[in-house]
Amino acid sequence: MLRIAVPNKGTLSTPAADMLREAGYRQRTDPKDLTCRDDANGVEFFYLRPRDIATYVGSGDLDLGITGRDLLVDAGSPAEELLDLDFGGATLRFAARPEHVAEVRELAGRRIATAYPGVVERHLAALGLKADVIRLDGAVENAIRLGVADVIADVVETGATLRQAGLVPVGEPILRSSAVLIGRPGNGTVNQLLRRLQGVLVARRYVMLAYDVQADRLDQATALTPGIESPTVSPLQREGWVAVQAMVLRADVHRVMDELYEVGARAILVTDIHACRL
Repeated sequence: MLRIAVPNKGTLSTPAADMLREAGYRQRTDPKDLTCRDDANGVEFFYLRPRDIATYVGSGDLDLGITGRDLLVDAGSPAEELLDLDFGGATLRFAARPEHVAEVRELAGRRIATAYPGVVERHLAALGLKADVIRLDGAVENAIRLGVADVIADVVETGATLRQAGLVPVGEPILRSSAVLIGRPGNGTVNQLLRRLQGVLVARRYVMLAYDVQADRLDQATALTPGIESPTVSPLQREGWVAVQAMVLRADVHRVMDELYEVGARAILVTDIHACRL
């Protein structure tokens, strides 16, 4: 039975469980449950702190896990990223008071407070800089105000929290993170889960577009809707017309519909894709 770690709380927890449900897996119904067996699919889920998941998977005690890329890198675990799950996006950056630190090279010799010491230490080493990295859990924005650190390295979304603390980003992002599926190298038992999750990602990104168009305008229309491999084209009872189906990026669908209408397509319909295998 495949053993998979899922975040038990935090911003990754609900989206991870939702994605697994969309992939056809049973999930816990009580947030207090620590495990959930899905005998029909041969899987058992373990609900753990996101920060611990890379350790369990890296040790081989669990086969797979869903966690943040930042937490995977920070753990220094032998587990590896198998698939970006396209949610839980975050950016880890240095920040400081602008009058104290303005450039990355000025980090040398500074005290840097962070909840991600592993990530920060590796990044500093790659830059050839040495600094005193101080591990803090929770909000680190107050570390500078309280005199604990000169610089912080923290997850930044809009930057509003930094501005409230009188801080500005320093240099380029340290790491761009999102939720990822992780596993150990060479584990061949995970292919079915990977295909299912890849199917969910495609179903979320694409819709099925169907329309009718005159056969002499088919090339113009299919240039707008090439599909994943090729559009499906079927003759209609009406002389000189064909029906076309193709997968289109959800973000582009309204623009594509407008352009199809301009080339003469009619009866243009959009359908959600709930699951797929490509």
